[in-house]
Amino acid sequence: MKLKGLVWFFAIALIIVSLWELSYTWAVHSFENKQHSAAERYVKVTAPSLKGDEKTAAIEKRKLQLLDSLRDKEAYPIVGTSYQDCKKNELNLGLDLQGGINVTMDVSLEGLIKSLSINPTDPQLLAALKTANAQKVNSDAGFVTLFTNAYKLQNPNANLAGLFAGAGKEIKTTDTDAAVIKWIQKNADDAIGLTYTTLQKRIDKFGVSQPTINLDKAKGIINVELAGVKDPQRVRDYLTSSANLQFWEMYTLDEGDKDDKEGRNAAFVASLKKADENLYKSLYGDSAKIDSTKLNPFFRIMMPMQPYQDKKTKEYFYPAEIGQVMLKDTSKFFEYINSPAFTSGLLPTARLLLGKEEKEKAAKGGGEVRFFNVYAIKTQAGTDKAPMEGDAIESARDDFSQDGKPIVTMRMTPAGSRNWERMTTKNTGLPVAITLDDIVYSAPNVNGPISGGNTEISGKFTVEQTQDLSQILKSGKLNAPAKIVAETEVGPTLGAEAVRGGKLAFIISFAIIFILMLVYFNTAGWVANIALILNLLFTVGVLATFGFTLTAAGIAGLVLTIGMAVDTNVIIFERIKEELTKGKSYEQAVNDGYKRSLAPVIDAHVTTLLTAIILAYFGLGPVLGFATTQIIGILLSLFCGILVSRLITDFWTNKKRHFNYFTGISKRVFKHAAFKFIEYRKVAYGISIVVLIAGIGAYFNGFNKGVEFEGGRSFTVAFDRPVKNSDVQDDLKAAFGDFPVIKTIGDNKHLNITTSYLKGVEGADSAVKAKLYQGLKKVLGTTTFEQFAKSNIQGSAKVEPSISDDLKKGAIKATVFAILIIFVYIFLRFRDWRYSLGTIVALLHDVLVTLAVFSFLKNIVPFSLEIDQHFIAAVLTVIGFSMNDTVIVFDRVREYSRDMKGADKGTIINKAINDTLSRTIMTSLTVFLTILILFIFGGEVTRGFAFAMLIGVVTGTYSSIFVAAPILVDFAKDKPLGQADLLGGNDTKAVVKK
Repeated sequence: MKLKGLVWFFAIALIIVSLWELSYTWAVHSFENKQHSAAERYVKVTAPSLKGDEKTAAIEKRKLQLLDSLRDKEAYPIVGTSYQDCKKNELNLGLDLQGGINVTMDVSLEGLIKSLSINPTDPQLLAALKTANAQKVNSDAGFVTLFTNAYKLQNPNANLAGLFAGAGKEIKTTDTDAAVIKWIQKNADDAIGLTYTTLQKRIDKFGVSQPTINLDKAKGIINVELAGVKDPQRVRDYLTSSANLQFWEMYTLDEGDKDDKEGRNAAFVASLKKADENLYKSLYGDSAKIDSTKLNPFFRIMMPMQPYQDKKTKEYFYPAEIGQVMLKDTSKFFEYINSPAFTSGLLPTARLLLGKEEKEKAAKGGGEVRFFNVYAIKTQAGTDKAPMEGDAIESARDDFSQDGKPIVTMRMTPAGSRNWERMTTKNTGLPVAITLDDIVYSAPNVNGPISGGNTEISGKFTVEQTQDLSQILKSGKLNAPAKIVAETEVGPTLGAEAVRGGKLAFIISFAIIFILMLVYFNTAGWVANIALILNLLFTVGVLATFGFTLTAAGIAGLVLTIGMAVDTNVIIFERIKEELTKGKSYEQAVNDGYKRSLAPVIDAHVTTLLTAIILAYFGLGPVLGFATTQIIGILLSLFCGILVSRLITDFWTNKKRHFNYFTGISKRVFKHAAFKFIEYRKVAYGISIVVLIAGIGAYFNGFNKGVEFEGGRSFTVAFDRPVKNSDVQDDLKAAFGDFPVIKTIGDNKHLNITTSYLKGVEGADSAVKAKLYQGLKKVLGTTTFEQFAKSNIQGSAKVEPSISDDLKKGAIKATVFAILIIFVYIFLRFRDWRYSLGTIVALLHDVLVTLAVFSFLKNIVPFSLEIDQHFIAAVLTVIGFSMNDTVIVFDRVREYSRDMKGADKGTIINKAINDTLSRTIMTSLTVFLTILILFIFGGEVTRGFAFAMLIGVVTGTYSSIFVAAPILVDFAKDKPLGQADLLGGNDTKAVVKK
């Protein structure tokens, strides 16, 4: 093998990198376990009477406080890395493995367009918006395009400028429709970007270690995943609230400020000191003996700002911020300022807020110091309303001053102008705070009263900062809230079960395949097993390195990778065995085996890879995790199965030793197989016709559609005893008005209940849960609604009709696109349309069988058979696997077409199938076993996926032999089968047509 040194380098490098990246996960878990133990000891001493859930909650709260305060503490002693940095590099776990919530949010542009118009109640405007909303469900076009097309269709003689042009507006009555559309689209893009940025800031407040937020700007869709979040309802409320832009008067530490006519700063400083004293007493008691090491607990967390001297006037000034809090102390900061002792001392009109996160170079030792500036705003007692709200802003933009410095200019509405003039007159010489969602983005000093509503905000800004600030100011005008259109909630208990099931399935699968390789391939099995171990190590290492998230479906992908990873070695070893059987020496057999296996191995992996990429493109959430894991596993399987395996084989051969590829079992299995497959093709065609009829019948018989494709709400409910569907179905019908879909999970102590009650109605989650509780009350006994919502509901999902339609369209597109891509690949690969036709017919056969089984057995088998994203993932994976088998046979057919000149097509194809039968059965067996183990032990999350895959493995093996290959005989009978191998792996040459 050429380039051995390079392969050694990459193999060793990947081992080191993978182990290194995974070591951070070990360090994090070790550190967190220590803090958990410390939290348990703390609660045991401070609150010995706590029991059950209260004790668990107290331990968790203390643990989070410890972790927050120890962010910069060394957690990885070997390299001196802090806990915070280790956390960034650990392997991400999805919410289905640790609990949490995933929401898909649709940025509503209807309100934006209304706010941009001169008359939000214009009937023509409203009619076009209504049409756009109706079309949005079934169209891939953007909302702005749908709205403008609808308006022009409904008002062919009107110009769009008539809706948006007016006094003080950017649009003029003479502007063309194209110019107006461009302006609306720019505002829409700004609004979507601002909503995305706002959500990013908001999720930082939830305290989860690995938040994920992704934006599809073209569709206005934002996907947020918060694994490990403890309060999903708070997430929903906070993510869907409108951006709250406000302008506040402020307090500073400048007690002698001459511009502070009312003396508010002096009163504030005095109250801040009093609040700190009260906090000390509440923490350490009001004893006569003062512990100086514990004095000023608040000021130990918040470092007060010092005054600075003006170089020209030599006067001292205090900045707008009153102090700084280090990132590691933010949890303690909020605990202090929200404590009754602290608030009782602070002015009732004073409220402390943080600014954006700041970073500075550390004074010693390099690295970064991360902190927040602290600001004190002046409120009106008893209200959260600011002196001026965001609706006062007419427009805002980033600009440059006359001397070239970045600034922000903003224009107020007429009412806002009057309010702004009053506010700036009162606060001349003082700072005012500009906040969004209680984060201070800017605190400029007021140089003088501002009349007319045009304002310039200057300071030590960068261009990027002025762009951000102008976007923040626009949020008061741009009305584009994000609505939750789909969500999945997984409780920690359900997540823990998914982890246990996934681990068990993974370990058993690995052990069985490991043993099977040794039993079937003798000592050569060690090569396959080493390649398998490295493949799994590299896959998990890559996931950790690039920050990918491992989900329950991702574990299923790993389990499937185990089965498919050995396929490369099975193909190669079976070929080596053939060459040895022909009497070749070990060296020659190994060389020819690897060489002749290259084309089928690459074909098999490319076809599977194509379907995985398509799945990744169209998939969401856990399915995306599965596809990502599969893509990585497939690519690494090529590296480990071809290059690393050859490296190990050559290393051993160079020592004048050889691996044994035969055992007593493998010598006897399929020895001299000579089955007449082609002679039975008409029987196979008859079976295929039955399959076609069954597939068509499945359409009319219907399917159990998952909540993703049907819309509605789904709940996983736990009970303290086994519960039958019949125990609850009548009561649930009475509560919901129709029968929900009820499925038993696992031990019969869990039910999954899906209902369309109040489907598509906003804010109906609590009402649906109340009806669910009402329908289950008989079997719940004395459980209260609050206990039911907190403890019994272990997982839930909600999908609005609009997004469910998108998911259905995406699923259909993914399947059709996968089949077309494979048709094109096979045509290019074999340069013969008959190969493509045989492949597509075999794939359709496999898909129809799977659909028929899921339709006709949906109410028979004791587990859920749903058509959802996991099912689509299974279908695409089945397509890839079936292709894998089919291509192996086709490669051999092409090879024998060259070698067996004069033989008829039936003989060639029969020999090709028989000679690859051992490989076909071995590959199918390894994949089938791993999927069967996943089906038995993997848990409910992946059971439907695993069942579909089990069907696919069996039918894929059948279709490769009895459907795809016979088509080569019955189509274009006067043409030869052989074509040139573009990869050159089989040394095949173009067959010259006579």
